[in-house]
Amino acid sequence: MSSRIILIGAPGAGKGTQAARLAEALDIPAISTGDIFRANVKGETELGTLAKRYMDAGEYVPDEVTNKMVADRLAQDDAASGFLLDGYPRTAAQVAELDRMLEAGGHELSAVVELTADVDEVVARLLARAEKEGRSDDSEDVIRHRLDVYAEQTQPLTDIYRERGLLREVDGLGEVSAITDRILDSLR
Repeated sequence: MSSRIILIGAPGAGKGTQAARLAEALDIPAISTGDIFRANVKGETELGTLAKRYMDAGEYVPDEVTNKMVADRLAQDDAASGFLLDGYPRTAAQVAELDRMLEAGGHELSAVVELTADVDEVVARLLARAEKEGRSDDSEDVIRHRLDVYAEQTQPLTDIYRERGLLREVDGLGEVSAITDRILDSLR
């Protein structure tokens, strides 16, 4: 079974839920860039301090900072036999950097799983989540814009991984356990 996996999908497609379930099923760590950023900021590492400056200004953290944080995390013992990456890579340059990291360790990517979901269903999920969490700034227009931006940014990545024969498109709608089973089946 594949063990070096990237999980991608639009906001609201269920990545967080599936990442935890897959990590447990495959006995590999689920690694999200959000968690890496938070850990570095909280630990006041040099990279965390640098990233915090960008985040506080509402700017994207530059690739070189993100790449170094990811490389440091992938070098930890628990990721030696595999990992599930969520939130990285986001750009073609990051794809190239991840390739370099894996190659340096004598590894290669096993699969890229894209959780797909009907846009209207995702909008409904995110509106419900926003209401439940009291996030009034998440209007339908804002959500649809986020989904458009996601689609535009992710297309080059899905194209790259499809060309390499690594992309597994999995329907992200339905019962949580059924989705997990579909993902695991796609990795066999």
